[in-house]
Amino acid sequence: MASLLKQAKRGFRRRSDALLHSAVHSSPPWVRSRFAPALCYAEMLLIDYGFIRSVYNNRHRILPDVWRSAQPAPHHIARAAGRGVKTVINLRGEEQTYGTRWLEERACERNGLALVNLRLRSRAAPTRAEFQSIKNVLETVQFPILIHCKSGADRAGLMAVMVAHLHGGQPIRQAMKQLSLRYGHVRSADTGVIDAVFEHYLEAEAKTGIGFWDWVQTVYDAREVSSTFKARGWANRLVNGILRRE
Repeated sequence: MASLLKQAKRGFRRRSDALLHSAVHSSPPWVRSRFAPALCYAEMLLIDYGFIRSVYNNRHRILPDVWRSAQPAPHHIARAAGRGVKTVINLRGEEQTYGTRWLEERACERNGLALVNLRLRSRAAPTRAEFQSIKNVLETVQFPILIHCKSGADRAGLMAVMVAHLHGGQPIRQAMKQLSLRYGHVRSADTGVIDAVFEHYLEAEAKTGIGFWDWVQTVYDAREVSSTFKARGWANRLVNGILRRE
């Protein structure tokens, strides 16, 4: 029954995205100007659970030139620009609903911010290629930056650890504070595989003194980390069923 419900939700979301895409790109200009933004807002608020983020956006400043948050609405992006942010890094990729994605793109354009899309996963150990993509982005974007996923808890936490380490110079043990219940991250759920990655590194560091990036390039095995990590059922029911995390 649960799988059928998920399939029905995915189907409804795909149809909603298709209708919005048609309204934005195929309708007469007067229809687009009057109705497209309202329809996109409705989808963001109701289908993408934006009504929750309008109450609490889970925004935190983690370095002098780095913020993290849940999916920002247009007014959040305008405020970020007012704080000096130059780049928004979206970690959701195509998992955003079309309305949310359209509103974010337009808000960044209006406020003169660069928008970088970098898709990360919340329930799988990052591959070496994904770690390299993170490093490449952080070496090329203009700071200050705002990083976000849907809820600002898991993928944003992974990215925040990497920002704190690669950009802020923090040791991994210190940077791992970004994976905390304070930000809504539950390490006992499937999302805790992210913690397991860094814990594997800390074990290797304690034995050999190896640096994090050398470890990623020469030792790290995402499949090994994933195979040894075990989540707890109650935590998954909380994260997947009640909190509805991506």
